[in-house]
Amino acid sequence: MSLFTIDQKKCKRDGMCAKECPAQIIILTEKDAFPTLMENSEESCINCGHCAAVCPHGALTLSTMPLAECPSIKYDLLPEAGQIRQLLMARRSIRFYKNRVVAHDLLEELIDTARYAPTGSNKQQVQWMVFENPAEVNRLASMVIDWARFMLPLTPDEAIVEKMESRIAAWDKGRDPMLRGAPHLIVVHSQADLPFAEADCVIALSYLELYAYAKGLGTCWAGYLTAAANFHEPLAQALGLPRGHKCFGAVMLGYPQYKYTRIPKRNAPVVTWRK
Repeated sequence: MSLFTIDQKKCKRDGMCAKECPAQIIILTEKDAFPTLMENSEESCINCGHCAAVCPHGALTLSTMPLAECPSIKYDLLPEAGQIRQLLMARRSIRFYKNRVVAHDLLEELIDTARYAPTGSNKQQVQWMVFENPAEVNRLASMVIDWARFMLPLTPDEAIVEKMESRIAAWDKGRDPMLRGAPHLIVVHSQADLPFAEADCVIALSYLELYAYAKGLGTCWAGYLTAAANFHEPLAQALGLPRGHKCFGAVMLGYPQYKYTRIPKRNAPVVTWRK
C-alpha cells in the first residue's frame, strides 16, 4: 500500500503539503501537477502528518494515519494569548497535597495529551511510568532518602551536603521532603543512547504538568528521585525500567492543598539581542 494518497477531486494543487513537508519528499513535478512523492523516498518520511494536517481540502491521506483518526482543530476552543500567558505565569510547584487520589481516567488524559509534545524528528520515543498507589510512592521516597544517606560521605559540595542533611532530618521526623507526600508519581524514560531522548522526555513532561495545572492538579519536579533513579540500584529495581532505559525526569502529582492567589516576582531575563 502506498504511503501517500491524493484525492484528485479534492486536491487544489496549491502545493501547501509540499512546502510543509519537513523531509521535503513531496514534489510537484509541473505547475499544474498533483503532489507526489519523490522516487524511493518513503523511508525518509518521519510520519509527522504535517502534509495531511495542513491540507484544508482533506485531499491527502497517509496510510499510517487515516483522516478519520486526525480530528479537525477546534479553533473556538483555543485559548487567547493572554490566557496562555496567565497559565504559564500562575503555575506553581506544589509541595503540599490533599489526601485524595486522582482518578485513573484523568491520569490517562494527562498522558494522552502530553504525547502530542514535539520530539526530535518525530521519533516519539518518550515512555511513561505512572505510580498510582500512594503507599508505593512513599516507598520510593524512602529509597531516595536511602540514596541521600549513601551519598553524604561521597559529596564534596558542602551546600549540597547541607541540603541532603536537612532532608534526611525531615524524613526522620516523619515528613517527606523528597516526594512531598504526593499520592502519585509520573516518570518519563527512554532508551538511554537515543539522540535527543532527554530533551524529548523533558518537553513531554512539561506538557503534562501544564495540562495538569489546567485540570486543577498540582505537580512538582522530583529532581532528587531523577538523580537517584539512575545510580541507586534498589531504586532502579523498584522502578523497573526496561533494560537500556534511563529515567530522564519525574513529577509528583496530586490535588493541591492550598490555592495560590498571586504571581511571585522573577528575575529579569538575561538576553543577548542580535540584530
